[in-house]
Amino acid sequence: MRRLEITDREIMQIALRNEILRSEEARYDHRLHGVLLVSQGMSCYEVGEIFGHDPTTIQRWIRSFETRGFSGLEDQERPGRPQRLTPEGLEIVNRDLRRSPRELGYAQNLWDGKLLSHHIAETQKVVLGARQCQRLFHQLEFRLRKPRPVIARANLEEQRAFKKTSQAGKKRRH
Repeated sequence: MRRLEITDREIMQIALRNEILRSEEARYDHRLHGVLLVSQGMSCYEVGEIFGHDPTTIQRWIRSFETRGFSGLEDQERPGRPQRLTPEGLEIVNRDLRRSPRELGYAQNLWDGKLLSHHIAETQKVVLGARQCQRLFHQLEFRLRKPRPVIARANLEEQRAFKKTSQAGKKRRH
């Protein structure tokens, strides 16, 4: 039989590794194959070379399989970085966001990341960046609203007449 070759081998190896990392099932199957190869006599170094992993990663898979069986090869929960805001603090922020910034003594009409960052630093003594505060808006199911720009020296009467929702604007389009 003729030897098959994959075109763009290096690029395809990267793509295949990324595809394996994309889903839990694929990562589990990948670990199963690694353990199978070691059980057939390959060393962790050889399997690591084939799979593109450090040999200590393969050793970890083997130890986990030996101690916990097949469940040892499944993805474990990754706790991630602990939240800086306490659940009580998050509830206070949620309550404050439902009020106008003006009610809380700020000059702005609408909440944004910078203002929320400042507010949390003042009230909760926790420093969060503006981008993290924007994520908080999403987490608390708020939608960022931006003020509409005002055109300098615009004629308000002509604007009202042209608006989509005004009767005069609807008459013009038909």
